[in-house]
Amino acid sequence: MEPLTISLWVLVLLVVVALAFDFMNGFHDGANSISTIVATGALTPRQAVIFAAAFNFAALWVFQLKVAATIGKGTVDPQFVDHIVIFGALMGAIAWNVITWYFGIPSSSSHALIGGLVGATVVKAGGFSPIVWSGFGKILVFIVVSPLVGFLIGGLLMVAVAWLFRSRTPHQASNYFRYGQLFAAAAYSLGHGGNDAQKTIGIIWLLLITAGTATTDVATLPMWVIYACYGAIAWGTYLGGWRIVKTMGTKITRLTAVSGSCASMGGAISLALATIGGIPVSTTHTITGSIVGVGTAQDVRAVRWAITFNLVIAWVLTIPAAGLIAALFWVIGRSFL
Repeated sequence: MEPLTISLWVLVLLVVVALAFDFMNGFHDGANSISTIVATGALTPRQAVIFAAAFNFAALWVFQLKVAATIGKGTVDPQFVDHIVIFGALMGAIAWNVITWYFGIPSSSSHALIGGLVGATVVKAGGFSPIVWSGFGKILVFIVVSPLVGFLIGGLLMVAVAWLFRSRTPHQASNYFRYGQLFAAAAYSLGHGGNDAQKTIGIIWLLLITAGTATTDVATLPMWVIYACYGAIAWGTYLGGWRIVKTMGTKITRLTAVSGSCASMGGAISLALATIGGIPVSTTHTITGSIVGVGTAQDVRAVRWAITFNLVIAWVLTIPAAGLIAALFWVIGRSFL
């Protein structure tokens, strides 16, 4: 692929916009990391966001950049991507995140970014030929698979804990999990940082490839990109998206120290498996599935299914909605970029 001629100010602008999305990702999805420990009272909201932000950043040293590679070269053909496409993709994702944050809907920042990238690329190409279906198809499949995996692991953990502590009172069991839920939340925050920060790394990597300053070899990716993306998502998590915390922590089902620990650990295991496999799943879908699984394992009636159904509708709409908004911003971007 021939490198494009991009002025320095455009390159800097797009990197800033990408980091703004990364920040918004942490701000929007930080609720996923902290909702369980806030709902159970393990930490105060301020303590929780500091805790989660620290482990978001620590993921930098835990996971390889396999998810970044999927976003950077496994979703759309890089030959069709230019700086205007990346601008449209980022703005589409940011706009959808703002809309869903305002209404307190825990939608997927990851799928908003992917939908934006696909939407802007398709409108530029005038068709669907640039889509790498092996990568994009995997992402679509995991819209269904990731919450189911979270549901199964969260539910199984809850059943296992109930069996192990069958001779204990609920109060005694809660004492055992007073600190265990912090471990589970830390593990989930590592998974959140490892999977979600890499999506922005992949977008900036794609931008640098189109500018001719990097190649598809991960060794050519500057370290400042990695540190900046992990730092931005950690900062966004620190500031927190409080509208969404209430939905995740209290509206789906009532969480205790025990069930909150199982939900966080179920989400953490699911995210770790996906990140190791290089699959850019939705952290929102994963933790929601795990919370529903934990609630169902206790009592099917403990889950507010109407709210869960509304969340699923938002998930289905995310990729096409972000794609349409991104297409509009691609048209706008042509006039000044």
